[in-house]
Amino acid sequence: MLLVRDRAWSKDQTKLCTKQASECAQSDQATPPASSPASDQPLATMTATATATATIVDPKTKYDRQLRIWGEQGQTALEKASVCLLNCGPTGAETMKNLVLGGIGSITVVDGSKVEVGDLGNNFMVDESSIGKSKAKCVCALLQDLNDAVKAKFIEEYPEKLIETKPSFFSQFTLIVATQLSEGSMVKLDRICREANVMLVFARSYGLTGLVRISLKEHAVIESKPDHFLDDLRLNNPWPELKCFAESIDINVHDPVAHKHIPYVVILIKMAEEWAQSHNGGFPSTREEKKEFKDLLKSRMIGLDEDNYKEAIDASFKLFSPRGINSNLRHILDDNCSEVNSSSPDFWVMVAALKEFIVNEGGGEPPLEGSIPDMTSSTEHYFNLQKIYQAKAEADFLAVEQRVRNILKRFGRDQDSISKLAIKNFCKNARKLSVCRYRRIEEEFNDPSLPELQKYLTDEDSCMAVGFYLLLRAVDRYAANFNSFPGQFDGEMDEDISRLKTISVGLLSELGCSGATLTEDLINEMCRFGAAELHAVAAFIGGVASQEVIKLITRQFIPMCGVFIFNGIDNKSQLLTV
Repeated sequence: MLLVRDRAWSKDQTKLCTKQASECAQSDQATPPASSPASDQPLATMTATATATATIVDPKTKYDRQLRIWGEQGQTALEKASVCLLNCGPTGAETMKNLVLGGIGSITVVDGSKVEVGDLGNNFMVDESSIGKSKAKCVCALLQDLNDAVKAKFIEEYPEKLIETKPSFFSQFTLIVATQLSEGSMVKLDRICREANVMLVFARSYGLTGLVRISLKEHAVIESKPDHFLDDLRLNNPWPELKCFAESIDINVHDPVAHKHIPYVVILIKMAEEWAQSHNGGFPSTREEKKEFKDLLKSRMIGLDEDNYKEAIDASFKLFSPRGINSNLRHILDDNCSEVNSSSPDFWVMVAALKEFIVNEGGGEPPLEGSIPDMTSSTEHYFNLQKIYQAKAEADFLAVEQRVRNILKRFGRDQDSISKLAIKNFCKNARKLSVCRYRRIEEEFNDPSLPELQKYLTDEDSCMAVGFYLLLRAVDRYAANFNSFPGQFDGEMDEDISRLKTISVGLLSELGCSGATLTEDLINEMCRFGAAELHAVAAFIGGVASQEVIKLITRQFIPMCGVFIFNGIDNKSQLLTV
């Protein structure tokens, strides 16, 4: 799992930071909202920028740990991003805290409520001195204090009102984090963000449960960084230069020092060629043949300390992998979007060039990545091998780059509009590309996948997660009907349980699951929660949400597709595809 920089907070630390933030806030000056379209009318609410004493710190030192995860390119994307938070309760504050500590470029906190006594028990971004003040202003000031390199501002307005009256407001941001929104507001905001091509992440905590859901039209990932992926060594399909290099090395040399410093890449290429000569040109395919091949490798060892041959035996599975492109890449190459036009995004232009390369210069293979793993070898052999892989990767990159330029020229676009760095990065990661597409929130709510829903409801491992998912929708309907959430007021629990049960039965029937029911215990628990945001749950949901935000902004790692549900009763989580 991708790690997000976090910070443990004690009450003393909170009071100290809040005191500092309050001192800063006293000198705040009113400013207009950033980069609003000229045609927009000014927001009626007051906006302000939180200020803090700037401290010059080398970003490479400040963000050292995370730079090792997503690199300078990812960090640059974060620092250029503008994120808007809707509602700064515990869930929103925890989400934004992680992003501010990670070095997000700018944040705008939108919340029309005032700090109440109840907020002191679950929101570390406020304290007793904040009671009665703007929650957005208090939270924004403390967030700014966490990282003075981040530009922070607040807008004292209810998000629901902005969604209804000023939809153009959201187009100025890179991404919206919408927390604690009702079903109706989620649907409207989703429409707005899709029209404006703004990424959207929903997060919600409710008692001992919570959800995170991403919504956007399409998200292309070049640097997916899978946990496990075969090195791109082409052992079963060596190009001429690699084959020539392997042939120049005698693996039967009698010198024991030279013998145990032959790179395993060379050993496997030459042994595979020897095997193919006696097996009609084929490589080991069955379990018995693979075992026989490994035994053949062992038989060529002349000493017990030959780590290079042990590496060859351990890496022999790389020789058995199929040639050509994997199924995921094939799916992308066959996508309708790979048939590009003058308005195609850069990603699909590069995919079209990749498609041409594979058919022509690649000979059925994608561009070579160009890196080799550590291995037992003489320095001379390793450096020569490294140069051969790098030269091939460079040649493949140049061929793909030329095809990209030709496609851009064909459609009358600037041939240099896609940088060399972007194309090189694309070629390096061509085998690991990923494209995520997300259903509209409205489609999910009105027309969920009935087979999936029924499967979850009848599956013992999934029934709690889907139960919470459905009940989170049911409590919104309850609130719309009765102007409060079930269990929110003392003395009405039995009536609230009965009402919520009736609403949940109606929801199931509406979704085509009329024979299904939710357990009494689960309905009782939802009423017992009383719509409370528990800090521990909010912090967890905020951590998950901020992790997905970073994936989306950096375009690294694959963001989750579906609805993430946290079940705090059993301490489990599940991703539902509904």
